[in-house]
Amino acid sequence: MTIGRVQSPRIIRIGGGVAAETAEVLIQLGLSKPLIVTDQNLVEIGHVAKVTNVLDTAGIAYGVFDGVIEDPTDACLDEGLAVLRAGDYDCVIGLGGGSPMDTAKAISFMSVNPGHVRDYKAPTQIDRCGPPTILIPTTGGTGSELTRWCVITDTVKTEKYNLSGLAAVATAAIIDWEFTITKPWRITADTAVDSLTHAMEAYVSRRAFAYTDAFALSAMPLIAKHVRAACMDGSNTKAREGLMLAASQAGMAFSNASVALVHGMSRPIGAHFHVAHGLSNAMLLPAVTEFSVTHAQSRYADCARVMEMATSSDSDAVACGKLVEGLRRLNDDLRVPAPSKQGLDEQRYFDTLQIMAEQALASGSPQNNPRVPTAEEIVRLYQDIW
Repeated sequence: MTIGRVQSPRIIRIGGGVAAETAEVLIQLGLSKPLIVTDQNLVEIGHVAKVTNVLDTAGIAYGVFDGVIEDPTDACLDEGLAVLRAGDYDCVIGLGGGSPMDTAKAISFMSVNPGHVRDYKAPTQIDRCGPPTILIPTTGGTGSELTRWCVITDTVKTEKYNLSGLAAVATAAIIDWEFTITKPWRITADTAVDSLTHAMEAYVSRRAFAYTDAFALSAMPLIAKHVRAACMDGSNTKAREGLMLAASQAGMAFSNASVALVHGMSRPIGAHFHVAHGLSNAMLLPAVTEFSVTHAQSRYADCARVMEMATSSDSDAVACGKLVEGLRRLNDDLRVPAPSKQGLDEQRYFDTLQIMAEQALASGSPQNNPRVPTAEEIVRLYQDIW
């Protein structure tokens, strides 16, 4: 029997408008002065005010660090740490997409763990916990609010670090899909495919078990059903709610079953070429799925059937073929560009393939894939998607 090990937040509140309960959650946890970790764009569009207004009404003091950048770096982390240490904050609120939430996690655990963040990259488990973290997602993609993972980019080594452990698990998650109504097409598409990749990779992972399967199998059809509608009409509340729920379910799935080859290959693209994480996942998902399907046909066939890309009467082999084609069609519908159409420098891309392959393998994620690749096979996959 497979033994599952599950880590999740102590408090999870989910639903439209639930951000209004932020003060209540803090009071329930006995917390009184949070540092809000976010980015300047979320300040400008008013998302941060939705939370600070709640805190003001409740008479709760707070600080704001809005210096988070996309693909947060160790330098960005250090800036946030300095702000935390300069105040008498007793908790951290991560408000935003994966970047602010991951930064909030890292600020918390690096405030009590010595050294540089690179000292803790996976497979090291970071179990010494810092101040409580409350995570409030605004994009509905990463699922970071429910995971034991975060990602920080090293400015010296040009590498994205996977960081994992109990210290990266939020104390509370407040999941309000109303924040996502303002998301534009590209971010909606990319975050949805990020969620889909989380769910699919968790389901086919060598570390999957029944608990994570349930979340993955629930998330996949929600994404397949709602992503196109959410892109076409950003105010489609049913689609937005479905995608946010799916992101959280997929987060629970991959947090405890782990991701695989797509994520292993995606992170180096982001580190070296600053391609958004969800977009680099989307670029890779069809090709990596085609590479992997023969080593877990029944599992990939389940993915195809639950997303209605294949029928119950299709054989596993046929369903797998339909899955690959369905993923390619989804990319076409969501206007996912190939790396060559994204403005990447061709010579630099091909010159970097070997080091990207080595970094992908070093992350550990490819070892969870049904078909574990060699560095040479990863290089060929990078070549194929160009």
